[in-house]
Amino acid sequence: MTSISITGVAGLPEVTAGADLAELMEAAALGLRDGDILVITSKIISKAEGRLVQAEREQAIDDETVRLVARRGQTRIVETRHGLVLAAAGVDNSNTPPGTVALLPQDPDASARRLRKDLADRQGIRIGVIITDTLGRPWRAGQTDAAIGAAGVVPVRDLRGQADSFGNVLEVTIAAVADEIAAAADLVKGKTSGIPAAVVRGLAEFVTAEDGPGAAALIRPASEDMFRFGSADVPLARRTIREFSAQPVDAAAVRQAIDAAFTAPAPHHSVPWRFVVVESGQARRELLDAMLSAWQADLRADGMTDQQIERRVRRGEPLRRTPLIIVPCLVADAAHTYPDARRSAAERAMFLVSMGAGVQNLLISLAAQGLGSCWVSSTLFCQQVAVSALGLPPDWEPMGAVGVGYPAAPPPPRPDRDISAFVRYA
Repeated sequence: MTSISITGVAGLPEVTAGADLAELMEAAALGLRDGDILVITSKIISKAEGRLVQAEREQAIDDETVRLVARRGQTRIVETRHGLVLAAAGVDNSNTPPGTVALLPQDPDASARRLRKDLADRQGIRIGVIITDTLGRPWRAGQTDAAIGAAGVVPVRDLRGQADSFGNVLEVTIAAVADEIAAAADLVKGKTSGIPAAVVRGLAEFVTAEDGPGAAALIRPASEDMFRFGSADVPLARRTIREFSAQPVDAAAVRQAIDAAFTAPAPHHSVPWRFVVVESGQARRELLDAMLSAWQADLRADGMTDQQIERRVRRGEPLRRTPLIIVPCLVADAAHTYPDARRSAAERAMFLVSMGAGVQNLLISLAAQGLGSCWVSSTLFCQQVAVSALGLPPDWEPMGAVGVGYPAAPPPPRPDRDISAFVRYA
C-alpha cells in the first residue's frame, strides 16, 4: 500500500531580495532524498526574486491584470499574464512591510526549475519542486493551494482509456497531480503557522528526470474553457463574425439564446419578440434570393450601374455563408393608440427599443456559448419580401437577420476606444 509523508520546513529566516533559496533550504536541514517533492509558497519565491514592491494594492492589481473576469464590491477575479484566474491577480499584502505588496513570480515555472537545479547540484539527488498560491473555486466554498509553478513533477496524469475496478473505460478523467500535492502540503504549511514550505515523500513515481512542462500544463486553453466568460466578460463576448466553420449549430444553444432574448424588458408587459430559425439550406436560399432580387431592383431604381450594384450586394454575402439564420421579428400588437403623431411615434419607439434589447440578449447568449453571429439589417429594407419568403403572419415585422455559426477563426482584439466623447453626465 502506497503511503506518503508531508513534513513542514520550519526555521526559515525572513527572506529578502537576492536570497539563495537553495542555501536556505539546505540550512533548514530538510534531509531531502531522491524522489522527494519540495512544495513552497509563491510568496517566498517572490521575496527572493525582488517581487516585493512599493505600491498601492489596487494599482498593483490593475498592473498585473490582463482580463477582468468578475467583480463584486471591491473583490475582483482576474486573469493574470501567466494565464491564472484568481482573486486580486495574486497580489498579497499580508506578511509584508507597510506600503508594500508581493506580486506573483514573473515566471513561476522558471523559478521552480532554478530552485530544483540548485538543490540537485548541491545534493546530487533527483527531486521535484512545486510553487503554490491560494485559489478559490467558483462552485466551492473556501480556498486551497494550487500549483502555479512546477519542475521535475508530472503536473497532470491522463487516465483516459484506462479501466476502473469494474472494467469501465475512463473517458474524461485527467488528474491534476501537482494541484493535489499542493493542496495536501498546505495542510502542513498553513497560512498562519510561519511554515512556507513542505517536503512530500512517497510520490517518487511523479518525479521526473527532466523539468517537464511545468504548471503551465494545468492552465486550460481558452478554446476548451466551458466557463470562459465571467460576469464582466459576457457583454464583451459578442463580436461580429462573418466567417464560419462547417460545424453544425447546436440547436439547444440556439434555444437557450432565444430564451435569453425573452428576458429583455418590453412595453406594457407584452411579448413583442418573434424569432424565425431558418435551418434548412433551401429555406435560406429562398429567403436570400428573394431579398437579393428586391435589393437589386431598389438599386436600379436609384440609377446605379450593374457594377455599382454588384459592389453593394456583396455586403449581404456573409449570410449566404452562415450555417443558420435567425430572423428576429417585432409584433407590436400591444401598442397603445394615440390621436396625435408625437405620442404614436413614442409608442412605436418603445417597441423598437425593446426589440433591440431582445436581439442583443440573443447575440450575447450565442457568444457566451461559443457561437459567432452577425446582425445584418437587410430584411428591414424588404420586410414584406421576407414575410412572403418565410410564410410569416402579416403582423410579423422582420427586424434584420442574424447569421449564426461557429467562428472559423478567433476575432481580432477589440480596438481601444475612449468613450468619454460619447458620454455626458448631468
